Amino acid sequence: MLLRNNVTVIGEGKPPLLLCNGFGCDQRIWRYMVPALSARYQLILFDQVGSGGSDRTAYDPQKYATLSGYAQDVIEICQALGLKQTAVVAHSVGTMIVLLAAIKAPQLFSRIVMVAPSPYYINEPGYHGGIDREDMNQLLHLMETDYNGWADLFAALLMGPTTPATVSQELATQFCTTDCSIARHFAEVSFFADNRADLPHLQVPTLLLQCTQDVAAPAEVGEYLLNHLPQATLVMMQATGHCPHLSAPMETLAAMESFLAQDN
Repeated sequence: MLLRNNVTVIGEGKPPLLLCNGFGCDQRIWRYMVPALSARYQLILFDQVGSGGSDRTAYDPQKYATLSGYAQDVIEICQALGLKQTAVVAHSVGTMIVLLAAIKAPQLFSRIVMVAPSPYYINEPGYHGGIDREDMNQLLHLMETDYNGWADLFAALLMGPTTPATVSQELATQFCTTDCSIARHFAEVSFFADNRADLPHLQVPTLLLQCTQDVAAPAEVGEYLLNHLPQATLVMMQATGHCPHLSAPMETLAAMESFLAQDN
């Protein structure tokens, strides 16, 4: 599984910290934060199967038909490296992947930082997830007909109008390194997954980092998570958009520093 997920370990003799990517990104998405984090932690980075340098022949549509398949990969990576009571920083749908892994194998995780998390992205009666179902269906259709066009559009939507175009383009480039057919399947799994019922089962201290003007994880979602996770703390960041580890890495590092330090 270390080859399957292109696992990278940086450093030794320091507390381990696992970084879990969201949809469409590989481990390079953390590159602005790696230098500062590696000074304090042994970093474990990896690619979801189908992205980056992962073994794409390992992709099994049946296994990865739900986020549980990705969660099992996280558990296996931890087990292969002998990790226990490990801190995790996860982004976007990676937060729910880690949530499922921590519910299944709580002994592996000590605390979780969720960056721009959401348990469900779709608007429903009584729940504001941020995205209308029809709009999401149109985005998925665009993935099938014009993948590069979709990548540019979706990256711009996620990063928001105040983020420099160069940063949005970096996210779009990440999307384009993912196998397009796998990305289409992963997108459907990610954005229609409803993990709201799983939230009360997480028994690991959790820090929620929420941005302003985040179309994929609006303020209502942060409040929902705070009210339904047993051990959660919410920090509202000044950063805008859905990817503060790209657009505001220093603020993101500062926001998680004291929470992670409680293990050391």
